[in-house]
Amino acid sequence: MADLRTNFADIKSPNPFWLASGPPTNTYGQVAKAFDQGWGGAVWKTIGEPIINVFSRYGSVDLGATRMMGFNNIELISDRPVAENLKEIAEVKRNYPTQIVEWVKEVATIPVIVKLTPNVTDITYIARAAVKGGADALSLINTINSIVGVDLSTFEPQPSVAGKSSHGGYCGPAVKPIALHLVSAVAADPSVKIPISGIGGIASWRDAAEFIALGAGSLQVCTAVMHYGFRIVEDLIDGLSTWMDERGHRTLADVRGRALPRVTTWEELDLNYHLLAHIDQDKCIKCELCWTACEDGAHQAIRRLPRDNGGPVVEIIEEACVGCNLCAAVCPVQECITMRQVPNEYPPVSWKEYAAGKGKLAPRSEHFHTATWAPSPK
Repeated sequence: MADLRTNFADIKSPNPFWLASGPPTNTYGQVAKAFDQGWGGAVWKTIGEPIINVFSRYGSVDLGATRMMGFNNIELISDRPVAENLKEIAEVKRNYPTQIVEWVKEVATIPVIVKLTPNVTDITYIARAAVKGGADALSLINTINSIVGVDLSTFEPQPSVAGKSSHGGYCGPAVKPIALHLVSAVAADPSVKIPISGIGGIASWRDAAEFIALGAGSLQVCTAVMHYGFRIVEDLIDGLSTWMDERGHRTLADVRGRALPRVTTWEELDLNYHLLAHIDQDKCIKCELCWTACEDGAHQAIRRLPRDNGGPVVEIIEEACVGCNLCAAVCPVQECITMRQVPNEYPPVSWKEYAAGKGKLAPRSEHFHTATWAPSPK
């Protein structure tokens, strides 16, 4: 079985799954329950001078039948007294000694993990500043500034507090692509040689594996716990461990950063790598969503056929297809539309090389137009 043990900035844990600072880590009872159910660590909800939170404080963005695709939070730090929080933190340490590390440095008693905000132009700039300041590790991303929506019957921003609202922190599955990008950017920065804890939309073992592959040394979860409860960690551990076993990865170090060398800049991508869309007519349900998307939003590379012929109702116009993947993205049937590589005799050439006159482009279909729409006569 794969070894999921983690040593993150000299913080040892049985697995890489930590609870992120937030509502699930607000009390001793919650953290104790999480440890009992298998979580590898917990970041206590931020405490400080007493504050008062508002009612209500959470908003949600749904996508079709999927609840909480995005989550908005205008709750501040813990509204419980500092003394009460410190007492419960001490109780966690006493009752869960194997989860706590007494780590000693020359001038500090605990690791300093700096949490980075995504609400900046260049996150690598603040990552370098944290390293220069002596941080032991980084965690990212924090939530994204957002307004989750507006009630159009009252024009109240949501969540409403007596008719008004404020920008909050956006999190949940919807922010995962942003988090993956920023984690990869920081992990690839040669100035950043300290561990990174990945945060942002982690809800499955696959999400976790993607963060690790892009350089994360540990993982923090909050929104998924608020949605599904602490027991989700069982699925995270089992799924990640099974995948690693199937792939022959013995430890997390075998996976960490494996995808980073494949992240590059646009101008370094191969312009002679060509794809064409392919429709599996046996799987097609004849909804024509692909035709609509391509006709109005892309390159008019799908032909619509008469429905009374008993056969296919859509087909790819290969000489017009630019392999953009839009049709596959909108298709509701898994693997009905796939992208297939088109071999050519031209060697790889990047934009940087082509602009410098050092490469030749293979024939392309970008300028082939099939649009037939015209305004109706007045």
